[in-house]
Amino acid sequence: MIKILFLAILQSTMLASAQVLLKYSLERFPAFAWTRAFWFSVLTNIPFAACGALFLGSSLLWMYIIKHYPLSVAYPMISLSYVFAMLAAVFFFHEDVTMSKWLGVALIVLGCCFVAR
Repeated sequence: MIKILFLAILQSTMLASAQVLLKYSLERFPAFAWTRAFWFSVLTNIPFAACGALFLGSSLLWMYIIKHYPLSVAYPMISLSYVFAMLAAVFFFHEDVTMSKWLGVALIVLGCCFVAR
């Protein structure tokens, strides 16, 4: 079970990182327009490209996980991406997180511990 926990944490980290990069890159995009300048800015946005690479890597790792482990164990582990995304929201975007949200995160982690056993 240690291996699936490691793989799930890696996949969840990749997924949450992709979401952070997506938010970061979208905040820096110009207003949408059907212009050459807009599409050039999209295609040359490094964080946006990195986001796509992380989504691809995360999806490939997810395919490996569900091929080799029971879905009833693997799928709940993906909820760790919510934990990592909320931590990223606090550290990178300086979002305020209420105590009830922290309680929810604690319950997700506790649930993952029960599933991993």
